Amino acid sequence: MRLIRLGAATAGVAMVEFALTLPFLLAVSLYGIETINLVVTTMRINQAATHIADNASRIGDISRLENQQIYESDISDLLLGAAHQTGAGLDLFGRGRVIISSLETVPGTEDGRNYIHWQRCKGRKVHASTYGNEGDGLGSPAIYSMGPADAPVSAFDHRDAVMFVEIAYDYRPLFSDMFVSDRTIRAHAAFNVRADRDLTQIYQRDENQPDTPETCDKHDSFDIVVA
Repeated sequence: MRLIRLGAATAGVAMVEFALTLPFLLAVSLYGIETINLVVTTMRINQAATHIADNASRIGDISRLENQQIYESDISDLLLGAAHQTGAGLDLFGRGRVIISSLETVPGTEDGRNYIHWQRCKGRKVHASTYGNEGDGLGSPAIYSMGPADAPVSAFDHRDAVMFVEIAYDYRPLFSDMFVSDRTIRAHAAFNVRADRDLTQIYQRDENQPDTPETCDKHDSFDIVVA
């Protein structure tokens, strides 16, 4: 009789089914969370590249009497603003590298040759520019654009410059590498300068107390707490 009653009992069927499917449901849920986090992080890195390039194209002292001049402090403020904009959770400069390049036409030429006049960098990640370094294009080989082969950008006028921004960022998965492996997220963006700019150099606001340039031989972040 007890065996008959045991065979007819169904009170624990649902619990057993739930226990058997729980690992699968948990794995699918965690994979979905990890995938969404990767997509959102990639979107934020792309947005950061666009915002930095856009803001770099706008900086400079506005004057009706002369072309805009840009200063080392302008670039430092631009990068600091990007740190605040992306937030501490992303830690853009702690886990990544931002490279700003000024792409301009080679002085004295009319054949469309470009060169990278100057570069400024920020971030602890060791990553060289994918598309060129400061001074490239002045000698051999000549360059006529910057960027990926399917979407190159160029400066076309001696009064013009293109602010080209590259970001390389080390993505760290939420759940180790169980579902998504460690990887480097790369993004780039470019904007033409928005007004007539003095392209001769990056200036110092006070030559007696010069600001430290964010040159590409350094690999550092900001010594502040970013909200």
